[in-house]
Amino acid sequence: MSAPTPTLPGPGLASRRWRGAWVRLLVATVLGVAVDLISKAVAFASIAEQPVTIRRSDVLAAGADGVRRLVPPHEPVTVAPHLLEFRLVLNPGAVFGMGPGRRWFFVGFSIVAVAMGLWAFARWTRPRDRWAHVGLGLIFSGAIGNLYDRVRFGVVRDFLHPLPGVNLPFGWAWPSGAREVWPWVSNVADAALLAGIAILVVHLWRADAGRAARSAADAGSA
Repeated sequence: MSAPTPTLPGPGLASRRWRGAWVRLLVATVLGVAVDLISKAVAFASIAEQPVTIRRSDVLAAGADGVRRLVPPHEPVTVAPHLLEFRLVLNPGAVFGMGPGRRWFFVGFSIVAVAMGLWAFARWTRPRDRWAHVGLGLIFSGAIGNLYDRVRFGVVRDFLHPLPGVNLPFGWAWPSGAREVWPWVSNVADAALLAGIAILVVHLWRADAGRAARSAADAGSA
């Protein structure tokens, strides 16, 4: 009697696994975008003495140099001393204010980044790479959250200032002259972007370490 032919997983199993990957990707993306946009709206409605309304026409009329004057002077809200404060800032550039005045360049860059991320999701990840899917979703949420601001308002709304008043040691300063360890004001989208990149770096490092271990094991058994 001949041995039974082993059955291989059919396309249905593979598709179910990939559905789980898509769910993780979409949930991380949607939640990240929702938290980012809601937090921006709440911050600009409550941090200053009066709600701050941002209009795209005002931003375009002010230009890159004058856009920050659209936010009235206000006292920052201290969440934890020397750890986190809330302060309203309008950012005409990219992450940490880099490249002011190049709004449409960053709009195009964000769209291309999302497209490349989807390609990486399909080509470089496997259904069981759960953390990679979450990391890509966080990156998507960061890109989409700030992309919405650039298209809707012509500027990015920032309000998170980590480590306020904590200066670099030895009298060091950033090239801009700022002496704080973290002189930038950012938002939840920026935080999600950095967290997603960190998760992907760890994922790639663990994948490389796993491949190296398997190669060493194969070489030892040869």
